[in-house]
Amino acid sequence: VQLQASGGGLVQAGGSLRLACAASGRAFSDYAMSWFRQAPGKEREFRAGISRSGGSTLYADSVKGRFTISRDNAKGTVYLQMNTLKPEDTAIYYCAAQRSRTPITGASAYAYWGQGTQVTVSS
Repeated sequence: VQLQASGGGLVQAGGSLRLACAASGRAFSDYAMSWFRQAPGKEREFRAGISRSGGSTLYADSVKGRFTISRDNAKGTVYLQMNTLKPEDTAIYYCAAQRSRTPITGASAYAYWGQGTQVTVSS
């Protein structure tokens, strides 16, 4: 599966962004999907994941109540709605696909990655 992420940008603290990740290739609904971030000099970090049916979601503690992950299997797209953004959310955001029913938080489990989209939150 090939992944193409979009929607990043520059926003002020307290603002919102919506990221999208479009998949092509193998059946999108075969994959649990997740979003990770990576800041300069840091490891890739799990943000949110969604099961292949969309029926269950998983969030990092620091984004619960602010971020919402969703997917549209008919369109082959996963979204990350990010609200109440903080400067510490600044990073490159990556979508990733895992051929399983539910997502897990470890980056090493994911075989497929999008190219990343930059999110910058100014204070």
